[in-house]
Amino acid sequence: MSLFCCPLCGAALSRNGGAYVCPGRHSFDIAKEGYVHLLPPNQKHSALPGDDREMVAARRGFLSKGYYRPLLNTLCCQILSCPVKSPVILDAGCGEGWYTAGVYQALREAGRAPLMAGTDISKFALRTAAKRAKEIEFAVASSFRLPLPGAAADVLLNCFSPLALEEFRRVLKPGGWFLYVVPGPGHLWELKEILYDQPYPNEEKETPYEGFAYQEIVPVDDMITLESREDIQNLFHMTPYAWKTPKSGAERLAELERLTVRISFRVHVFRRTEGTQ
Repeated sequence: MSLFCCPLCGAALSRNGGAYVCPGRHSFDIAKEGYVHLLPPNQKHSALPGDDREMVAARRGFLSKGYYRPLLNTLCCQILSCPVKSPVILDAGCGEGWYTAGVYQALREAGRAPLMAGTDISKFALRTAAKRAKEIEFAVASSFRLPLPGAAADVLLNCFSPLALEEFRRVLKPGGWFLYVVPGPGHLWELKEILYDQPYPNEEKETPYEGFAYQEIVPVDDMITLESREDIQNLFHMTPYAWKTPKSGAERLAELERLTVRISFRVHVFRRTEGTQ
């Protein structure tokens, strides 16, 4: 059986050859890369929702160099503390699957037997994700209409993606872990100094959410050095700065062949509280 359920009727899905099927005979073809499309047309807000091909390529090129390894290591340590031997883990808004695959590998190396799924609305991102980790199920889906049954997941991971709290509460088991990753105040500050005349820090705050109990906020801070123009441009094009930067700032950045920049993240760790819907 699959971790996914039918987006049309809610019944369990199972893999049958080259498709996922439900008892109601709804069928969803599996793409050649290995992901399945579970986003019904009436839930799409554009012809090609989510990150485009260029942004995905930039993120794949940048993350593959290991620049964000400190964040991945922190996520792995947090999820390894979950006492479930075979945890069900959902990465909601998984992008090209770098964190998803890294967490899965860390759990397997620790002798655990995770069941993992990743969802994203970008088919371009999932093409990379599904090829990266064949053992993980990936589906094109909205975080606001997750194709999972209620109380299915032991751990839900959300890195820089929309906060769909109602759905996250629904799919997490009581007592389940929710890891929500956001940029820290000084994230990419040196990059922003080049792009903008008056950069400002990201807001840092602790926000309680109904149905979740705060456990801790784990800071991840480091300095990285990008040694090539390609890496600098990949970082730029995988961020929202790529489409809201003045031309003069983009031109200044294009001249650089080396850049030392701080990375800063905050991992907000929650537990799903008992008896809430």
